Amino acid sequence: MSNRDEHRARMLRDLYAAYIDHRKDIVGAMLTDDFTFSSPQDDHIDRTTYFERCWPNEPALNAFDIEFLSVQGDEAVVRYRAEMAGGKAFRNMESFRFAGDRIASVDVYFGRNTA
Repeated sequence: MSNRDEHRARMLRDLYAAYIDHRKDIVGAMLTDDFTFSSPQDDHIDRTTYFERCWPNEPALNAFDIEFLSVQGDEAVVRYRAEMAGGKAFRNMESFRFAGDRIASVDVYFGRNTA
């Protein structure tokens, strides 16, 4: 893995940690101004809408367990198991694209409940 790929892998790990720690400021600094987010529930939403929809005011998740992370050039894939505050858990995959040292887009693919 190149130094740049290693830096991006660390950045992604920090992204998930910041989500758990409710550090929107840290994540905001990681995203490009024209960042987009897509999932089965959100079709190519912009940065502002992402923060409105995907950053709840109350803790919904307790932890992310990153099971697979691969970075190759300007793309990365992460598979994780997330534990919710109520004890339920689920597994998702996310595909990232980078622009320079920031995240330009994320596509989320929902997995199954794992509780």
